Amino acid sequence: MSIITLCLVGLVAVEHIYILIIEMFYWNKPYGRRMFGLKEGFANESKVLAANQGLYNGFLAVGLFWGMFHPNEAFGTQIQTFFLGCVLVAAIYGGLSAKKSIIITQGLPALLAMLSVILL
Repeated sequence: MSIITLCLVGLVAVEHIYILIIEMFYWNKPYGRRMFGLKEGFANESKVLAANQGLYNGFLAVGLFWGMFHPNEAFGTQIQTFFLGCVLVAAIYGGLSAKKSIIITQGLPALLAMLSVILL
């Protein structure tokens, strides 16, 4: 696997760990509310749902790391392709249903990583 591919897939994985941290631990704190543009009341009422959502982002990150470091490179590529596909679908859905910028902030890095996994 090329260094470029490792860096791009790693970036997507780290991004999803960052999202996990914000959604699970900072959702109803000033930083999390500012990040997602939430009112305090809504953030407090939805923090359990956000924590669950954050956990799923963690699963995406773990899956990407699993694919990056799998001893069988061909299988690792398949794992990365699957999890990057999941990120892309989530980014498209999030961009259409929640905030358009999600398509760029989550979808673009995943797309670049996917292209790198497939082509390099």
